[in-house]
Amino acid sequence: MGQDSVVVIGLDPGSRVTGYGIVRECSGQAELVVTGTIRTPAGKDMGTRLGVIYTRLAELITTHCPAEAAIENVFVAKNPSSALKLGQARGAAMAACATHGLSVAEYEPSKVKKNLVGVGGAPKDQVAFMVARCLGIRKPDWPEDASDALAVAICHLNERRMRKLMGG
Repeated sequence: MGQDSVVVIGLDPGSRVTGYGIVRECSGQAELVVTGTIRTPAGKDMGTRLGVIYTRLAELITTHCPAEAAIENVFVAKNPSSALKLGQARGAAMAACATHGLSVAEYEPSKVKKNLVGVGGAPKDQVAFMVARCLGIRKPDWPEDASDALAVAICHLNERRMRKLMGG
């Protein structure tokens, strides 16, 4: 890999389904490495589900060696219980990244949408369309959570490139 190449893992955490997307950027061109979802076992206690998220992400990080991570921030949920579970899933994902030495950038969902589509309130299908375009994929067959994770990774690469251009 050239020195202007970087691999980033994007994460869309959830207690039931966590989306992940690993993207390699070389000379400004983004390329899909792998994407998918981690589904936690239904009916299991929260500790078991968080353990599954942590373990699967740790395996992905070990296998694909991303240099950086990006994660979607918690949105303000109407249901406090849902917000707490989402926060716990984020914590498990961030811990997996941290134990592997990855810095974790956090992005608001509106920032990701604005970065990819140009509008902070863009619908998910527009974001998914732009993700596929950015990666040169004609007919993406990944789940919505995986598309969201890829969007976070691409947003991070765009922000990273912009900081570099600005001398930061």
